[in-house]
Amino acid sequence: MDAEAGVVGADQLPRRQYYTNLLLLAYQSFGVVYGDLSTSPLYVYKSTFSGKLRQYQDEETVFGVLSLIFWTFTLIPLLKYVTIVLSADDNGEGGPFALYSLLCRHAKLSLLPNQQAADEELSSYYRNGFAPRNGSAPWLRRFLEKHKKMRTVLLLIVLCGASMVIGDGVLTPAISVLSSMSGLQVRATGLEHRSVVLLSCIVLVGLFALQHRGTQKVAFMFAPIVIIWLFSIGGIGLYNILHWNPNIYQALSPYYIVKFFRKTGKDGWISLGGILLSMTGSEAMFADLGHFTSASVRVAFVTVIYPCLILQYMGHAAFLSKNTFHMPTGFYDTIPEPVFWPIFVVATLAAVVGSQAVISATFSIVKQCHALGCFPRVKVVHTSRWIYGQIYIPEINWILMVLCVAVTVSFRDTTLIGNAYGIACMTVMLVTTFLMALIVIFVWQRNIIFALLFLVFFGSIEAVYLSSSLMKVPQGGWVPLVLAFIFMSVMYIWHYGLRRKYQFDLQNKVSMRSILSLGPSLGIVRVPGIGLIYTELVTGVPSIFSHFVTNLPAFHEVLVFLCVKSVPVPYVSPDERYLVGRIGPKEYRMYRCIVRYGYKDVQRDDDNFENMLVMSIAKFIMMEAEDASSSASYDIANEGRMAVITTTDDAGTPLTMRDFNGLADSMTTRSSKSESLRSLQSSYEQESPNVSRRRRVRFEVPEDDDMGQQVKDELMALVEAKHAGVAYIMGHSYIKARRSSSFLKKFAIDVGYSFLRKNCRGPSVTLHIPHISLIEVGMIYYV
Repeated sequence: MDAEAGVVGADQLPRRQYYTNLLLLAYQSFGVVYGDLSTSPLYVYKSTFSGKLRQYQDEETVFGVLSLIFWTFTLIPLLKYVTIVLSADDNGEGGPFALYSLLCRHAKLSLLPNQQAADEELSSYYRNGFAPRNGSAPWLRRFLEKHKKMRTVLLLIVLCGASMVIGDGVLTPAISVLSSMSGLQVRATGLEHRSVVLLSCIVLVGLFALQHRGTQKVAFMFAPIVIIWLFSIGGIGLYNILHWNPNIYQALSPYYIVKFFRKTGKDGWISLGGILLSMTGSEAMFADLGHFTSASVRVAFVTVIYPCLILQYMGHAAFLSKNTFHMPTGFYDTIPEPVFWPIFVVATLAAVVGSQAVISATFSIVKQCHALGCFPRVKVVHTSRWIYGQIYIPEINWILMVLCVAVTVSFRDTTLIGNAYGIACMTVMLVTTFLMALIVIFVWQRNIIFALLFLVFFGSIEAVYLSSSLMKVPQGGWVPLVLAFIFMSVMYIWHYGLRRKYQFDLQNKVSMRSILSLGPSLGIVRVPGIGLIYTELVTGVPSIFSHFVTNLPAFHEVLVFLCVKSVPVPYVSPDERYLVGRIGPKEYRMYRCIVRYGYKDVQRDDDNFENMLVMSIAKFIMMEAEDASSSASYDIANEGRMAVITTTDDAGTPLTMRDFNGLADSMTTRSSKSESLRSLQSSYEQESPNVSRRRRVRFEVPEDDDMGQQVKDELMALVEAKHAGVAYIMGHSYIKARRSSSFLKKFAIDVGYSFLRKNCRGPSVTLHIPHISLIEVGMIYYV
């Protein structure tokens, strides 16, 4: 009996821990995921009744609007996102680029030709339970893979969605803060509207100015603010239902939607641009999934978000049905006078929280675009040591601030901003719907009929709402279209330039036969040290190598061709990050190392990078020696063969690594540098604290009788080269279009890409290369 009780207790403990973690994550999600969605009641009814719909000021119209809001909120956020889309996460990550990366892994839809077979062996490459196969429509997969134009269209659709997310980062703070601050005019009737706009701009500038501190210092306040706000508006909604019109529940019947359109006709269709604002922020449930689980987001929505917002919309409609003259006014008219000021304060704080969540999501989408080669290099600051992936991008922050303040000052009306906001949100939702249909086919491997049903059902609803919003392009709806065009142009031109540059490198790489014909010395002087040659190629010797030795016929005794690349997965385990291979026979001392990162990985300024690289090459030398096939003579056919090197496991390490500090130790270290060079390096390290704090180590080859002499000699050569110093060689490229190119291509390469390359961060800064060890080789690419 006691044994059975013990077993039951052991089973209950993990279950209790699971539910505790689930509730904790659900609580935290309120402050990050639902800030935008929960502030929608501030402006939904005001935007809906702002146009010609104000001519229909009667109870029947109000019932029809409420019925539309209820069914819209039920079908899109609840049915589409909570029930279906949240199941399509990419190893816990969401958003348009997460769906695109899933598609690129299950079908060859990426335009960058740097994929390797070894990437498919990553543990997170395929979804659990879904083997890599053609899916339910192999003909569709073959069609998309064969036609480059179709893959380009798919990329443009994804970039459009990403651009609209950035547009949300401009419009959400503007409409949320201006709506909350407009409540001052309800009680302070003498306050001019320009003063409200000025106060809103001050709040917005303060919000963006504090971004560099990161959200973790005030994150503990976010969830309570949103929860207090939700229960407050839910309670106010329930009060208004009981006080003004208890029969408002009848409007939940879809029959009132039919009556609404019969009565209002075209005016009712145009008013859908205001009704769709009730579901703005739904995309955040999927886009901000990274720090939560889909179960926790679902629990928070079903238990609190959905009932509180439905009560609020019903209460607001009950108030309007008996006070039709208040239709053009907003949310604050429905608040009972005794609780007005507390609700106003909470509403302002909730608007700031909602804005913060969208700004953080914008930073994340820009980083994802950059990682997948679709955005120029920008400075990414990691604001939290504990919360993985919390970032701040200064350039994007200030661009968003300027645009946000400009929109607020120019429009000064939540209705006009709402017109723009609706187009941005509906476009993102349509892009998600389209990508989800492809996910159903290629990733979930379901019948194409299910994908078509999903696309037609939700796509038609969203298309109707989008068509209504597009009617308001002259009244502010042009803003997201202009912003999307600008950001899409920047992203596609950058991606196009990178692609053409990679193809040029691929076509002009050095032949291995010409390398082998030079002999072990490569026909040049081999000096002590390690030469790290950065290249984007995953196979072959880049043309930068021959360009360098042509102008300076000397190179280091150990050559490492280093490729730092992003793979279409959110995270790459440290145990799977390093791929190491050999170029040429062993006596050439030439290696290739590919360092793989996911699109959400943090590429920190790792002081230990050089040491990890040396240790990885040493492990590869040992693994190769243990392989029976390595005893065979060198074969060009095996040139692309590489091995995954585990860097976190110290077991079986062929080298011992010891820390050393102080002048006495450094003087005993073998170095090929002269006294003047060492003094220059010492002064540089004193001026650069980041460099002086780097970990100093000394490698030693252990005395192991089981180790072959050839392996020991190669390890000794590697260690001595590391102690002599490491030099970083990069190409300083100038990319120009050929004279025979079309005008559009010349403009994209010579003007667009050239401008972006000159005004973004340099690759050496992005890769944290020490300036004193950097050698740049100038090259002109005619693409």
